[in-house]
Amino acid sequence: MNNSRFALNAPEKEELSARLRSRMLPAEDVRRARLILMLADGSSYTVIQEALGCNRSYISQWKQRFEQDGLAGLYSRHKGSQPSKKAMKLEVKILARVQQKPADGSTHWSVRKLAREVGTNPMRVSRVLRRARLKPHRIERYIASNDPEFETKAADIIGLYMNPPQHAAVLCVDEKTAIQALDRLDPVLPLSPGRAERHGFEYYRHGTLSLYAALNAETGEVLGKTAERHTSEEFVAFLSQIVSHQPQDREIHIIADNLSAHKTKRVEAFLTEHHNVTMHYTPTYSSWLNQVELWFNKVERDVIARGVFTSIPDLSRKLMRYIRESNKRPKPIKWSYSDVHRRVRVSPEIDGTRH
Repeated sequence: MNNSRFALNAPEKEELSARLRSRMLPAEDVRRARLILMLADGSSYTVIQEALGCNRSYISQWKQRFEQDGLAGLYSRHKGSQPSKKAMKLEVKILARVQQKPADGSTHWSVRKLAREVGTNPMRVSRVLRRARLKPHRIERYIASNDPEFETKAADIIGLYMNPPQHAAVLCVDEKTAIQALDRLDPVLPLSPGRAERHGFEYYRHGTLSLYAALNAETGEVLGKTAERHTSEEFVAFLSQIVSHQPQDREIHIIADNLSAHKTKRVEAFLTEHHNVTMHYTPTYSSWLNQVELWFNKVERDVIARGVFTSIPDLSRKLMRYIRESNKRPKPIKWSYSDVHRRVRVSPEIDGTRH
């Protein structure tokens, strides 16, 4: 049998070598890559048989395919068997049944319970659900706005994101209330190879704190303030802080939710005194339109959730330090509204929702 060498060009050799090193490819693909590389190195059929545990016809077949089609010839050409009518009926039965409630009073199907119901094995049920992208064990929650002016208010806020007034500041403002200063009674065991960081189960509460934040929609910078109490007076004091950090008489647009503390007479008096400040309220149950909510989620993950705080001042200090460090490398949030035509009538001035 002819086992003469054949030449590989540089891209082919690089690709085959990458396949040989891969830990993700199927073992058979790696085996074929090794076969071709050994043939290119001049290895005999006998040596290849011993190294790969194959027969001579296997070597000849893949050598011929590579010589004819190059790298494309190394892919398997077996199309697989066609699903039987019985298998298709079973798949339809699985998909229909999983979208109904179980008769035993439980709220959803497990793979094993559904397999018993339709008379098959759990692996088949799992494959069918995975192909159909059905996850009966998962649940997502939603809340729909009942605001009759939803479209008008949403379009107003989206317009500020997409096409803000020239030289104006657009700030997303809100407060994260009742942040607990939790101190662990047992020491934190640090991260180590093969073991996650561990926190003691017991903790001590030192009290709570509120964090006020104003996110600049254009730059991503955040102005923050902590307060022990969450009142309208504190909110107005924060608005004054916002104004003091902007150039005099600069037009300021503030996006806020419908919290009662944001609509008091004290707030109205502040807006009367500062004609350059305009409040834009999100529709009811639509605080997701406020970008600062995304920033609060980040603070929760980065600082609060796993933080250990020995006192209220310690919690405040760590929050403000995080804000200062984040402002050294600010990033605007790449916010988008997936389908404006679903709930929002877009005005001619707005051509999209991404900014």
